[in-house]
Amino acid sequence: MTLQFRRCVAEDLDALRAISVKTYYETFAAVNTPENMEAYLQAAYNEQKLCRELMDGNQEFYFLYAGDTLAGYLKINEAPAQVEFHDPKALEIERLYVSKEFLGIGLGQYLMDKAVAMAQERSKEYIWLGVWEHNERAQRFYKRNGFYQIGAHSFIMGDDDQTDYLMRKDLK
Repeated sequence: MTLQFRRCVAEDLDALRAISVKTYYETFAAVNTPENMEAYLQAAYNEQKLCRELMDGNQEFYFLYAGDTLAGYLKINEAPAQVEFHDPKALEIERLYVSKEFLGIGLGQYLMDKAVAMAQERSKEYIWLGVWEHNERAQRFYKRNGFYQIGAHSFIMGDDDQTDYLMRKDLK
């Protein structure tokens, strides 16, 4: 299988929205109410918000294709756009998603390796991310990649105040 990794541009808005909604729904729909899922998907992945994020020089989206199929994506944030710490010595991985049909074949690891390489190229001291406290599969993946928990924060999903663990991987 041939992999292609590339940065998203404005013309990718529709594909970005589609893969974002698809992968988020696949990951979380079974453990959240339909109302909370719909509210979150509309707030987080509406065209105006995604367009602003694509145009923001401190936020970057990347597509991962497996053959001709868009299989996953990555979103990283520099300090001004980071959800929490706003640390110029850090890079945030805000989103790392792979479509359900591509899980378990190493594409998540491929995206993680790309994020780590970008952080190292930018001389960052660490990478951090937030992961839902009940997403044990993702937590195991991050721990295998050298992340450790450094805190927690609220994550609002519709009308449900959930908890994300904040995790960090040191690079230096």
